[in-house]
Amino acid sequence: MSEATVSTTRRAARGNERRRPHLNTPTSPRHGASAFFAYLAMAIIFIVFITPILWLLFAAFDMKATFQTKIPTHWTLDNFSAIMTTDLTFRPLWNSFVLSLAVTLIVLVCSVLCAYPLSRYQSRFNKPFLYTVLFGTCLPISCLMVPVYALFVSMGLLDSTVGTILFMAASSLPMAIWMTKNFMDSVPIELEEAAWVDGASLLRSLRLIVVPLMKPGLAVVSIYVFMGAWGNFFVPYMLLLSPSKQPAAVTIYSFFGLYGTVAYGQLAAFSLIYSIPVIVMYIISNRFLGTYSLAGGVKG
Repeated sequence: MSEATVSTTRRAARGNERRRPHLNTPTSPRHGASAFFAYLAMAIIFIVFITPILWLLFAAFDMKATFQTKIPTHWTLDNFSAIMTTDLTFRPLWNSFVLSLAVTLIVLVCSVLCAYPLSRYQSRFNKPFLYTVLFGTCLPISCLMVPVYALFVSMGLLDSTVGTILFMAASSLPMAIWMTKNFMDSVPIELEEAAWVDGASLLRSLRLIVVPLMKPGLAVVSIYVFMGAWGNFFVPYMLLLSPSKQPAAVTIYSFFGLYGTVAYGQLAAFSLIYSIPVIVMYIISNRFLGTYSLAGGVKG
């Protein structure tokens, strides 16, 4: 190739570079306005969400706390000392923990066993069943409490912790089945087939192969079920009559006195303590999130 041709090619390339738009050019005014309004909306949403949390933090350390969000003039731990009693805090928190943990374990076991045939076997009843499950998640719990209450009275399960656990597990099961089935679909069936060839039974392959590979999904389901049971107020309020059996979500009403008086400081302190187990539950489950890896598990 001659030098003239090379120089012509280089000049053409430099001309194309001049005409090509650069990625580092300043954004257009229209794009800048869109970004401004987007950040403004995010800032407004952040303020709306952070204001109640700030009130919670400030009121918990203020003996003269009101419904207004303000920094306390005198920081104190008297609110926490006032609520650290067996009847007011420790027993209700223990009841909530037992209730939520039992519901979570029952739902996890039942959702895995129910999602397995839906995920692994093809049947004309799969879709109708899944739609029925999805319909069950849309039913408001308040419309079911009247017949459930009558059923509990007739069966002698009213004021029974076991009966309340079973009903809360049944009400949480439809969404858990739907979520577990979707997570189980991502586990290749070829891994199970290899175990079957080696002589493993169906339950053994489910326990040793499918469930360990579904740990991130099961962690998500457990967080969802545990938080739902931990914050459930209506069901224990209707089915548990004895104060010694009621969870913390129900006993929190003890901070609301007569004639509209509210112990704001003690309410905020109790709310902070009440949120700790959920945070611990998330931290424990979070170690399983992100560990889902099947790379190289199945050859293409």
